[in-house]
Amino acid sequence: MTTAFRPQPSDMVTALALLTRIPVRATFTRSAESAWAFPLAGLAVGVIAGAVATIAGWLTLGAGLTAGFTLAALVIATGAMHEDGLADCADGFWGGFERTRRLEIMRDSRIGAYGVLALILGLLLRFTALSTLAHEDVIVTTVIAAALLSRATIPYVMTLLPHARRDGLSVQTGRPPRAAASLGAAIALALSWLVVGFVPTVVAASAVTATAFCAARIARAKIGGQTGDVLGATQMLSEIAALTVFSAFA
Repeated sequence: MTTAFRPQPSDMVTALALLTRIPVRATFTRSAESAWAFPLAGLAVGVIAGAVATIAGWLTLGAGLTAGFTLAALVIATGAMHEDGLADCADGFWGGFERTRRLEIMRDSRIGAYGVLALILGLLLRFTALSTLAHEDVIVTTVIAAALLSRATIPYVMTLLPHARRDGLSVQTGRPPRAAASLGAAIALALSWLVVGFVPTVVAASAVTATAFCAARIARAKIGGQTGDVLGATQMLSEIAALTVFSAFA
């Protein structure tokens, strides 16, 4: 008999421990069930980056430096785990010719040309979008909304795709209940609506959903499922999609 999903306050601590470098004490007994709180971990990261952007604005550093420091805050708050996932997926998906080899490359600590290019392009796109948003004085709210929406995609990819390997962080975390993924999405949409408005949220959420769907399809085709790197890459690509939409509205 399946136990009904019930969110717990401790899930928020677990989500912070899994997705950020914020020092918290978590037991990880409900890693999969805590997926509903992943957007709240994104909220914490977004608030940190937003605070840095606010300070940069007070110091009148200009749009470029504000965007640079905000991007640095995003990377530091997460320990660059999502950037690492993007680089590993780029190397593995296009550096290997069959599933086993691709998974081997993704686990290799060395970075190849595809990974370097993915990191450069990812950072460049985020920096450019953040510069536009900083110039229009909406960087704080939009970076928070992008952090929320992009992390709501992770539970759905975990739910929809099987594990591509028998070990790793994704396997240890488990596959969340669909109710957890849906609750997380509802939280992300509601909070994003509050900070940036209804129309930008709907358009950004649509772009994020399409991006995550494409990332999941590619992952299934290349390695037959998802890994921690796939989840990190999905978040990163989804964040880029959200920031791009918000830049268009700025």
